Amino acid sequence: MAVFRKVLVTGADGFIGSHLTETLVRLGYDVRAFVMYNSFNSWGWLDQAAEDVRGKFEVFSGDIRDPHGVAEAMKGCDAVLHLAALIAIPYSYHSPDTYVDTNIKGTLNVLQAARQLGVRKVVHTSTSEVYGTALYVPIDEKHPLQGQSPYSASKIGADQMALSYYRSFGLPVGVIRPFNTYGPRQSARAVIPTIITQLKQGNSAIQLGAVHPTRDFNYVADTVRGFIAFLESDRSIGEEINIGSNYEISIGETVQMIARLMNSSVEIGLDKQRMRPEKSEVERLWADNRKAELLLNWKPEYAGSLGLEVGLRKTIEWFTESANLKQYKADIYNI
Repeated sequence: MAVFRKVLVTGADGFIGSHLTETLVRLGYDVRAFVMYNSFNSWGWLDQAAEDVRGKFEVFSGDIRDPHGVAEAMKGCDAVLHLAALIAIPYSYHSPDTYVDTNIKGTLNVLQAARQLGVRKVVHTSTSEVYGTALYVPIDEKHPLQGQSPYSASKIGADQMALSYYRSFGLPVGVIRPFNTYGPRQSARAVIPTIITQLKQGNSAIQLGAVHPTRDFNYVADTVRGFIAFLESDRSIGEEINIGSNYEISIGETVQMIARLMNSSVEIGLDKQRMRPEKSEVERLWADNRKAELLLNWKPEYAGSLGLEVGLRKTIEWFTESANLKQYKADIYNI
């Protein structure tokens, strides 16, 4: 097992990144958290870091699009967990240039700095969206890549850039590919927080996009465990590895499960602004996670229908606490 002294987490201010930062600190890692510079001096979700980790990690404010800042942030680090990215699919239709700059060029900045500084491990974050609509299920890592949105196309580019640095320069980098992560702190643009926050407002008629597509939902604690297993494994370098539950469920079925757990009745209304263009919709995602078990010794703890229900209960509990809920504009569609 690889041992690292100091790690840089890019995108540490975000949903998954903040959970990952907290867990790394608890495991004894010396963590430098790269957060997006802003005039409010906000560290995103790290402003609300758990009490047992608060003040126990270093913060570097910068911009992943700035190669100088990325290199400065990486100095003295043994490993990099690269999560910084623009991830909202609807916004990628609106502003695709920013996805190229952030996701592709930002990743290039990480790779160049890591190569120049002799970093011992780079974990690059992909997404199940790179597969597009499943051509076969479950989806393994040999599945063709299909750019069905500017977002997914930018992530395909970033993934291939990372792998090219492994093949061209021997950079010790691997690609972790989480499927649909959910849990506390997730953006309201994602479907599970959208459902919960609308129901919590007392809306029995909730507004959604397409409900027939299927997804492979993963509770954030499982995704974080996957990142750490990927980081610590000597077998992940040069690899693309799915982190998924190997359980498929439709959006519509997910709505009904959440409504049942919240003791709510629900009607689903179609909101056209939440719909993807027809050929851009990813109709089916279902992860084959055997490679993760083989190479990383990782398996989901929140697996199957029962595991999803446990994870949803925890997510609902967090979102329905007033202090958390008030941070969301549930009455406004967030692209």
